[in-house]
Amino acid sequence: MKKQISRISPVQTAKVVALLYFVISLPFVILMSLFFAVVPGVKAPMTGMMFVFPFLYLIFGFIFTVIGAWIYNLVAKWVGGVEFTTTEIENS
Repeated sequence: MKKQISRISPVQTAKVVALLYFVISLPFVILMSLFFAVVPGVKAPMTGMMFVFPFLYLIFGFIFTVIGAWIYNLVAKWVGGVEFTTTEIENS
């Protein structure tokens, strides 16, 4: 059975994507800060900025996802939404 996504909620989608970006970036920041703390002689320029990056990902992820969803909704009106096929499966 074919289904079509005819509209994407820009703000709700942006909230989800922004939080995903934030959560995904946290482990990298933690690992990088541990690396710079443990390895002697390695100085990271702007080490404090590493802790700002997850928040920047959150903010810019939100903004660009709102824009992307808005553009998708415009395009979907003209050419139709993304189509995908679903299959019913039995519960075992």
